[in-house]
Amino acid sequence: MGPPRLDDQLCFALYAAQRAVTAAYRPLLDELGLTYPQYLVLLVLWERGETTVKELAEALRLDYGTVSPLLKRLEGAGLVRRERSERDERSVLVACTGRAEELRERAARIPGALLTTTGLGGTEVARLREELRDLAQRAGRAALRPL
Repeated sequence: MGPPRLDDQLCFALYAAQRAVTAAYRPLLDELGLTYPQYLVLLVLWERGETTVKELAEALRLDYGTVSPLLKRLEGAGLVRRERSERDERSVLVACTGRAEELRERAARIPGALLTTTGLGGTEVARLREELRDLAQRAGRAALRPL
C-alpha cells in the first residue's frame, strides 16, 4: 500500500480549499476594511442582532479566547460595541454599531462576487455546502468517540 500521500488526504484537500476560498475573499473584504474572521463575526451579528459572546463563539464554532481579540479589534474599529448584560453580569452582549450597519449593504454583494470569481453556480454551491455540513457533523461525532 505504501506511505500515505499528501494529495490523497481528505484533510489536505479541505485545508487547501479553505485557504484558496479565504484568499478569494480577501480582495472583496479589503474593500470593506475587514479580515475574513471579522466578516464572519459581522455576518452572525447582522443575522441575529445583539447576542452574547458565548452565543457568538458557538455560532462560529470558536472558543472564547479566539473570539475575544476579534471583538476587541472590531470594537476598536468602531464596528461593534460590547457591554455587560443587565440580567446577568457574567454575560457580555455584542451588537453592531451604525458603522457596521452601513457596511452591511456593501457586504451583501460579496457572496455573488465570489460566485462570479470562482465560476461556481448556485446549485453547485448548495450541494457543496450540504456535503461539507454533513462532513463537519460526522467528523464532530467521530472526534467525540475514542479510537
